[in-house]
Amino acid sequence: MRNNGRIVLAHGGGGRLSRELIQNVMLRYFGNPILSALQDSATFNLTGNRLAFTTDSYTVKPLFFPGGDIGKLAMAGTINDLAVVGAKPLYLTCGLIIEEGFELSQLERILGSMQETALKAGVEVVAGDTKVVEKKGADQIFINTAGIGIIEEGRCLSPAGVEVGDRVIINGGLGEHEAAVISQRDGFDFETELVSDCAPLNDLIQSVLSVSRRVKWMRDPTRGGLAASLNELVEEKPFGIRIEESCIPVKDAVKGICELLGFDPLNMANEGKVVLVVAAEDTDKVLEVMQNHPLGVDSSIIGEIIPEPEGRVVLKTEVGGHRIVDMLLGEMLPRIC
Repeated sequence: MRNNGRIVLAHGGGGRLSRELIQNVMLRYFGNPILSALQDSATFNLTGNRLAFTTDSYTVKPLFFPGGDIGKLAMAGTINDLAVVGAKPLYLTCGLIIEEGFELSQLERILGSMQETALKAGVEVVAGDTKVVEKKGADQIFINTAGIGIIEEGRCLSPAGVEVGDRVIINGGLGEHEAAVISQRDGFDFETELVSDCAPLNDLIQSVLSVSRRVKWMRDPTRGGLAASLNELVEEKPFGIRIEESCIPVKDAVKGICELLGFDPLNMANEGKVVLVVAAEDTDKVLEVMQNHPLGVDSSIIGEIIPEPEGRVVLKTEVGGHRIVDMLLGEMLPRIC
């Protein structure tokens, strides 16, 4: 382990330190064939059904940001983790850790947001737990969610099915969630209308899966951004990925924040984006379905699977050069999701 054997904020950032913590520590105690796949959701067979199961915790700061809040984030994030493994989300749980003195009106606002998001996605919260800790024992409120969904028979999304020549698609602009949260942080005063992309993606994803059996792999690029997701896909694989800078959608407001702070949109967190690998012959019809959905209007083909360099993500720049895209050690700012 790095950092003298101590946990640092970067271990929770979705980058290389997070990956090392999981692989070198967590799997040493909990490793099994299901967990070791390291998917967004565990997938397994139970009584004749293929199920997906996931859990996540949310510590975003501030709690309320343009386009959402910690409650919407918790619901959408867990729904999306189920959806990207091909599952139809069904049931969620909600665990709350609340600091003493937290305003009840704010709690009700958060719960209302969670209810609205669950209803929109067609899922139900069926279990939960609440703990209250002493003043300064937590930072206002933390939320843990878990979710379960069912996968259509014969559907299998896995890196094992990815082949050279497959295309890489994303449903819209990068970095909008992290940029929106940053804009509300103490010490920053950005005059921008940018809002978080936070949204449940299950309807968009099910629309795609209904027209194609050649979707190979999906991931919602949250912490660590697109760079982390693609690097996880190619890790120790006999192929690489080339993405085209000119094809990657990024809003001007996000570009502006990146220029001011020295950030890279490829590394920024998203909460309403899905990146897909699709067989070349199905790319056009998948793209058409995505662009006709409200959450996929700006969908774009951004790259393809290439034979080499193996295990690497390469960016073709707008000026025609190439550079290796690696995942960060941690994240650019903590407490994003």
